[in-house]
Amino acid sequence: MTNLELKKLANEVRKGIIVGTHSAKAGHPGGSLSAADVFTYLYFEELHVDPKNPGWEDRDRFVLSKGHTAPGLYAALAHKGFFPVEDLVTLRKVGSYLQGHPDLHIPGVDMASGSLGQGISAAVGMAMGARLQKKDFRVYTLLGDGEIEEGQVWEAAMFAGFRKLDNLCVIVDNNNLQIDGPIDQVCSPYPIDKKFEAFNFHVVHADAHDFDSLRAAFREARETKGMPTCIVMKSTKGKGVSYMENNADWHGKAPNDAEFEVAMADLEKIEKALAEEVEA
Repeated sequence: MTNLELKKLANEVRKGIIVGTHSAKAGHPGGSLSAADVFTYLYFEELHVDPKNPGWEDRDRFVLSKGHTAPGLYAALAHKGFFPVEDLVTLRKVGSYLQGHPDLHIPGVDMASGSLGQGISAAVGMAMGARLQKKDFRVYTLLGDGEIEEGQVWEAAMFAGFRKLDNLCVIVDNNNLQIDGPIDQVCSPYPIDKKFEAFNFHVVHADAHDFDSLRAAFREARETKGMPTCIVMKSTKGKGVSYMENNADWHGKAPNDAEFEVAMADLEKIEKALAEEVEA
């Protein structure tokens, strides 16, 4: 896909995040928005998956380790065709299959997640399982930068590095904010790159909101042999919504009706600008 097509899809993913969290009156829009571009890139460029056959044995796997950003994952899955986009409005509703954290009964979801730190362990297990079964699928997992304060993350990283799991790609969404504020003021995990390198990872830096940067990073990850890769992805929490950007208050709070209107207007402005870019 062209970068412009990816930008348009990412903007639709962001709309889905706002629609879902507003309807639910709950959820985590900030970190979902910071990862919207990588969700889009993964499902429309990187991952070998088939919406018509979600259980395809040889598909690539994706584990959302920072499971509270499910609204972003759901929006990407819906636009990819795993389930109707119209269902995003049922987020967290009684009887809906789209609850606050991913679950295996949702088409396209490879691992239930939400307890921070555990998703990467599942991803490492999948990557090791692929090797033991002599399968060539790849495994990807997305972590929050606050999440990597969890000790279990580093146990999993140690195992992956020691086993040289080059079919594993760990992505860190480095938006520098967690629920209590800036990560370097809560319990700093910096320098993130040096820590993963110490666990025998190949480390790549990327701009989370630049598709050329993401494309180059994932290409480098695929081409790296003999060690897993970590992509440290610099991002903006709340990206695309004016009052949410770089604001930790929007880690786990849904927009009210007035805020919803402002957010959608922001995203419609982006959509209009992208449409004019097409005409140009």
